[in-house]
Amino acid sequence: MTYPPDHDAPEEIRWQGDYIVAKQRGRWEYASRPRNIRAAAIIAIDASDSGAHVLLVEQYRVPLGRRCLEIPAGLVGDDDGASDESAITAAHRELEEEAGYRAAKITDLGEFFSSPGMVSEGFSLLRAEGLTKVGDGGGVDGEDITVHRVKLAELAAFVDEKRAAGVALDVRLAMLLMTQKIGENGWLDG
Repeated sequence: MTYPPDHDAPEEIRWQGDYIVAKQRGRWEYASRPRNIRAAAIIAIDASDSGAHVLLVEQYRVPLGRRCLEIPAGLVGDDDGASDESAITAAHRELEEEAGYRAAKITDLGEFFSSPGMVSEGFSLLRAEGLTKVGDGGGVDGEDITVHRVKLAELAAFVDEKRAAGVALDVRLAMLLMTQKIGENGWLDG
């Protein structure tokens, strides 16, 4: 395997805040999280007599300057003394805090990276099943999260409406949309 010239350069911290670290390795600049904190992102599909629904959250994101539609997610091990927290434990906590649901089962689908050319942060993608509504969700103090329970069959139209209204879209929504399109078009059938 051939590595780029910057591979062996020492990693330098250029700036550090409470939640972001700006780093440089050779010519390459990127951001990471302190203490190697990662995220847990949850695909929560609620099956009921009226069909399958997916839980989405919408909240204002300062870096974007507008609201963003996302799957529920949160940081793993960001609470004091919780550095050994598992992604599954964090997913249970975040699903209840953000969306107001508990899951009977959460499965870790693996680690992914959303913008690897700029950010070293990874996230564990998790699937939540056996959902029970236990509260309103909305996040913790100051988060102002709106919860959406959307029929999977109507997801594309819902996302189009949100986009037309100026709401940003988290890239992880593409997984749900593509799964729907693949099923409709039979892309994997042949």
